[in-house]
Amino acid sequence: MPPDRQYTWLQKLSGNRQFKLFVPVLAGATLRDRLMACCGALIGIGLTGLLCAIGYGRGFDMPLLVAPMGASAVLLFAVPASPLAQPWSIIGGNTISALVGVAVARLIHEPVLATGIAVALAIGAMSLTRCLHPPGGAAALTAVLGGPSVASTGFLFALVPVGLNCVVLVGFGWLFHKFSRHAYPHRSSPIVQTHGTSDLPAQLRVGFRTEDVDAALADLGETFDIDRGDLDHLLRRVELRAFERSQGFVSCADIMSRDVIRIDENAEPPMARALLLEHAVRSLPVVDRAARVVGAVGLRELSRPGLRVRDLMSEARTVAPDAPALRLIDPLTDGRTHAVVVVDANRRAVGIVTQTDLLAAISRSRDSSSAKVA
Repeated sequence: MPPDRQYTWLQKLSGNRQFKLFVPVLAGATLRDRLMACCGALIGIGLTGLLCAIGYGRGFDMPLLVAPMGASAVLLFAVPASPLAQPWSIIGGNTISALVGVAVARLIHEPVLATGIAVALAIGAMSLTRCLHPPGGAAALTAVLGGPSVASTGFLFALVPVGLNCVVLVGFGWLFHKFSRHAYPHRSSPIVQTHGTSDLPAQLRVGFRTEDVDAALADLGETFDIDRGDLDHLLRRVELRAFERSQGFVSCADIMSRDVIRIDENAEPPMARALLLEHAVRSLPVVDRAARVVGAVGLRELSRPGLRVRDLMSEARTVAPDAPALRLIDPLTDGRTHAVVVVDANRRAVGIVTQTDLLAAISRSRDSSSAKVA
């Protein structure tokens, strides 16, 4: 089910009191993501138990697993962008909490008292070492209530099986997310100044700033399971979407230049430089023998040594003809990209949208809106 149709279905379902509690609460969650999470947990937990058992000499019929790995798998495969699901959070959180649990169990022999102190100290230790991970609380409890088998293992329990389980699970999670379309480990994409000056990047000179996000978080007085950089990126995306909606739909095909000046990847750099200067453009699409776009080249790339254009070209930013034109605001204001190539299904260039094209389209759109209001 497409994400937009699924969201509509969930909206209708949430409006029904009888089913309201069954509606997923994770923002951005799709049916595909949930199914991928199920598959990841299925294979990840199975492989972790199997590989750890083989490595520790226990055989195929005795998986070497601790219960907190189930909760870690939920975070790792269902919400891989969460700060609580990152590699150090999983490995450090579980291992450090297990160490704390073993230490508390040795010092305090009253189980009820030991369990509370173990979990409390585990939260403190994870917070100090910046690896807060909810299943770590379960790892601390397991160390206290694990019985003779854990007690006889001592502090080694934190390394085998807990640490070993975590390393294997995270390793598989990294490999799994290579194919799930999610970047893992997750890193937010901060907006940076690409020109080496003290000015703020263009995107940060208007609208809200990072300190506004911090102030809003302080106003709410809550802790949210989202990286501050991701929150900033999300809010800027919301602003862009709202702007697109208010301006009406204009496609890339509507504003693109159709007579595209391009260059073959096997051409020599002086030819590319001559085309840039002759046509007063800042970037050229680079094409292969089949006329497919394989890169882009501008004066910046041509300043480097190389025998052929293919040796110097950078990655081309491309877009489909029917994509919203205002979606190009982000790439065309990043300080590096001067043009986006419009390509068909075979990656052949059918047009190009420059910063000038986009600016003219926004200007016309605003003039039209003003005329309607008048």
